[in-house]
Amino acid sequence: MDELILVTGASGNVGCEVVKALVASGKRVRAGVVTMADAQQVPIDNADITLFDFGDPQTYVASFVGVKKLFLMRPPMISDVKRYMKPAITYAAAVGIEQIVFLSIVGVENKPFIPHYKVEKYLEASGVPYTFLRAGFFMQNLSTTHRVDIAHHNDIFVPAGSARTAFIDVRDIGAVAARVLTERGHEYKAYALTGSKALTYDEVAEIFSDVLRRQITYSRPSLLRFAWRMKQRGYSWGHIGVMSALYLTTQFGAAERVAADTAVLLNRPPMTMHQYVQDYAPMWQAPNEASSKRSTRV
Repeated sequence: MDELILVTGASGNVGCEVVKALVASGKRVRAGVVTMADAQQVPIDNADITLFDFGDPQTYVASFVGVKKLFLMRPPMISDVKRYMKPAITYAAAVGIEQIVFLSIVGVENKPFIPHYKVEKYLEASGVPYTFLRAGFFMQNLSTTHRVDIAHHNDIFVPAGSARTAFIDVRDIGAVAARVLTERGHEYKAYALTGSKALTYDEVAEIFSDVLRRQITYSRPSLLRFAWRMKQRGYSWGHIGVMSALYLTTQFGAAERVAADTAVLLNRPPMTMHQYVQDYAPMWQAPNEASSKRSTRV
């Protein structure tokens, strides 16, 4: 029987894609979610669902029963990884998990102020074979965190200055994760996952304008304006601080590196920004278009 793989954050953008890729390859998956409401977002019918909460060690017990490998994600709202994530790593080591694949951030080895850096250090000290997937900025951030500004204001409201970013589609991350979880030879390795081209946000706005057939601009907000708007939308200061720090390093070129690992691991080119915007176009439907379509729906 195939080994059982636990995927944390299974209802999120990346977790969903990891689950889909593993199931498509015929593997047994247990999907970790914080609430049963989140289970509705898991993309597989009759999925093996488990309640997994980093802040509640009692949920570890049932979640890890029979599990051999773990896909680990840091929930965006968790900044205190020592308190909330280290116990889960310690527990995984104690029950004999054979591999932990952790979704990290590209260039994290030079960013000790980022929570992912501490998680990597805890994993290195755990004694469990690990694989780090150090991903660039997700294209899907534009259809989640930044969706409202694009859909309602035709504006990419991101404090990245004029720097370039080697975006990656989370569907490619899911495919890579499934591969390194199911093949030998990826233990104790770190992969930099990016797209094949680094783009400025002005260039991203041009792609959006072309695909959506309306003018999308990039307003280059300051970090202060960005932080204030995110706070108004209900994000915690801890979450805002992590986002702001990442965008600040982006302004200095930290996100522009294009790595070959994605293409090598998938045996194909990474998905492009143009393909992503085409596939997700309904997410940024203009409000007047949405109203028109609702009024004509039968």
